[in-house]
Amino acid sequence: MPKIRAATVADHRAQQRRALVTAARELLEEGDAGAVSFAAVAERTGLARNSVYKYFADRRELLAEVVRDVTPRWTARIRADMDAAEGAREKIAAYVRAQLDLVRDGEHRVAKALASDRDAAVLREGAAQAHREILEPLIAALTDLGDTAPRRTALLLQGFVNAATTALESGDDHAAVTDHAVRLAVAALDGVVTT
Repeated sequence: MPKIRAATVADHRAQQRRALVTAARELLEEGDAGAVSFAAVAERTGLARNSVYKYFADRRELLAEVVRDVTPRWTARIRADMDAAEGAREKIAAYVRAQLDLVRDGEHRVAKALASDRDAAVLREGAAQAHREILEPLIAALTDLGDTAPRRTALLLQGFVNAATTALESGDDHAAVTDHAVRLAVAALDGVVTT
């Protein structure tokens, strides 16, 4: 029987579950969702493959937990950058920059890997919730600027971010793409906001 290295059995189980999610996320960060199997996750954590079933019923459940795990990290980073910005326009610039920094730092590889996975349909609701959470601070900043359709504008501004993400993933220069995307996003506001 494996040795428990926690104060309680519940703490031990939480640590093991956390380790499995971390291992799955690391495999996704390497860019191949197909590499995420119970055998690979177990190997990374030092557990037996059949032990993974004590924590997750199947691979889809594990991947859904990865989505639930990474979403707050993404949104927290975006919100922190926006909160540090002065003024609504600067907050929108920070929104664009933060996401493109996440792409540069490899965080987006998890989402990209999941999008192409065979279980992607199961994960779409988690991804949709993540996108709603990411848009919330942008919608608030647009509302502060007097936008009468802030959700629509937010979705269109996210299009700039998505296009910039594609450019970065194709090897374009991070600083140049980010600067251009920020300028486009901020300039686009003039047509839809009152301040």
